[in-house]
Formats: sequence, C-alpha cells, structure tokens
Amino acid sequence: MKKWIEKIRAFFASKVAPKVDRFMHRLTHNKILRMSFTHLTLFNKLKIKITNQRRQTSLGYLFILLWIFGFVIFAAYPVFYSLYLTLFKVRLDAGSLQLAWVGIGNFQAAFLQDPYFIEILVNYILRMILNLPVTLVFALVIAMLINQDVKGKGVWRTVFFLPVIISSGPVISELMNQGATTLPSIQEYGFIRFIVDNVGSFLANPIEALFSQILLVLWFAGIQILILLAGLQKIDKEIYEASMIDGASPWESFWKITLPSIMPLILVTVVYTVVSMSVFSLNEVIIYIRNIMLSESTPAITTGYGYSATLAWIYFLAMSLMIGIFVGALSIRRKRWQS
Repeated sequence: MKKWIEKIRAFFASKVAPKVDRFMHRLTHNKILRMSFTHLTLFNKLKIKITNQRRQTSLGYLFILLWIFGFVIFAAYPVFYSLYLTLFKVRLDAGSLQLAWVGIGNFQAAFLQDPYFIEILVNYILRMILNLPVTLVFALVIAMLINQDVKGKGVWRTVFFLPVIISSGPVISELMNQGATTLPSIQEYGFIRFIVDNVGSFLANPIEALFSQILLVLWFAGIQILILLAGLQKIDKEIYEASMIDGASPWESFWKITLPSIMPLILVTVVYTVVSMSVFSLNEVIIYIRNIMLSESTPAITTGYGYSATLAWIYFLAMSLMIGIFVGALSIRRKRWQS
C-alpha cells in the first residue's frame, strides 16, 4: 500500500504539479494580467499596488464569490424585473403577462389610495422598534449566562436554539392559535391593559402586540445567542482580571470591556434580527402583499402583480431604512467608545 501511495505521489509531483504551476503562471502573467507580490498590472499599462488591506479585501470577496455568482444567476433578474413591474399595471392573460404603463401610479396608489397598507406598514415599523431591543437584550443576557463556568453548556445552547428549528409557519400558526406564544400571567393581571391605557393610541397597538406574543419574539433570539456567545468566548479573560485588580466592578467591566468588544457582532445581530422578523411568513405586511398578488384586494389597482411588486419594494426600502438607522446609531456609539 505504501508503494502505491509513493508512486501516486511521485506521479503528481513529476507530471501533474508542473503543468498546474505553468497554468497558474500563465493566468497571472499574460498580456491582460500580470501579478507580482506587490503589484497588479492590467494590459501592461494600469499598475495597481497590492497592499495588505487590499489583499485582505480580495480574500474577503473571494470567500463570498460563490454567493455573488448565485445571486447574479438566480436572483438578480427576478429582483430587478419586479422593480420593472412597479411601473405597469399587470394582467395575467393565458399564461403571459400583459403590461400597461402607469408610471408612478402604483406608488401614488400605495400612499394615497390604499386604505390599509400604510397603517400595516407603520404598525410593523413600531413593532420592530419595540421587538428589536427586547430580542437583543434577551439574547445578550442568555449568552452571558451560558458563557459562565456552568455544566451542560451544550445542552443550554441546544435548548435556546431549538425554537429556531421548529419555528416554521404552520407550527407557529398553530401555537399562536393555542395561545402558546403569550404569558397567561400577564393577561390575567391586566398588565398589558394598564400600559396601553397610559400611552397614546399611536403606541398602544405595537405594545399590546409585543406583550401578547412575547414568547414568539424571544424565540427569534436563538441564532443571536450563538453569535453573541461566540463573541464573548473570544474576549481574553486576563482583561477582566486586570480590571478587577484596578478596582472595576462587574457592571463597569460590562460597559467598558464586554459591550465594546462584541459591538461588531451586535451590529450583525441587528441586521439579522430585522431581516428574520421582516421575512417571517406570518408577518402582516407579507400576508397583505401576498393576498394582493394572488387576488384583486384593493380598489386602487385592479390587478395583483404590478401593485404587489410596488408594495414589496416599499416594504424593502422601509426595512433597509430601519437597518441603516439602527446600525448607524450603534456605529456612532461604537466610535465614541473607541475615542
């Protein structure tokens, strides 16, 4: 067996490896592209210096190159075609789409004529503003508890991640129908009604929705817990020991060491939380858009596809704006900590 392995190794070293090296050399040393350790030359004219930062950036793009190819091939066309459909009134006729130009008429109908969409969208934004901090704080607290020297860490990680596996649309829908996504004690003691009665009507519905489905909100924290736990485990314990010697309390260590150290991961969890809650199959906005796409649901536009594409893009822009606001606010806070 060893002789066969040596023969195969010698064959690759003498026959295959030289050809691969020549092929790779031709890829990086030709009339179009010439690459050295310090410079990249295109068409023998444009010379680009290769720095460590650019090298690391190139490696990062190389890791996501497969995803970029997949997005361009399978997703880019449907996405931009849906943007194209927002300018038309679309009818499905004998398996083909009949387009009638309306310009910005779909957007005007969404904001001026649709009696339901803006209300649903505003409620979604308010619920997200309330749900996101609750989810992140819960995930951070659980991650810090699991990060302690306790037995059965793997079991606890599995327990908190299990809802992510089973939280499909039909399962969650059945649990909601059975009242399993709320805390009965809160309902019995009128805690929700007390809060709702003492705030304006503008915040009443989002707060009531938050407490009525509080367990459902916390179920979205499974992946966030794992992300934050990975960040906590990367913090050197010697830093905490040095702070204790200097007289820092656990509370001060949390604000001065823990939180600044995991801030990049908190930004990741913010983006993930907003996206996961926004694309959840039982989201009211998604249900409304899907109903419009499948049937004539509004008096403003008499067809489904063009108007539903318009609502989907408005929803996407609202979601992107929220992500930008949350990430921007946290980034500003992070820069203050660093300074």
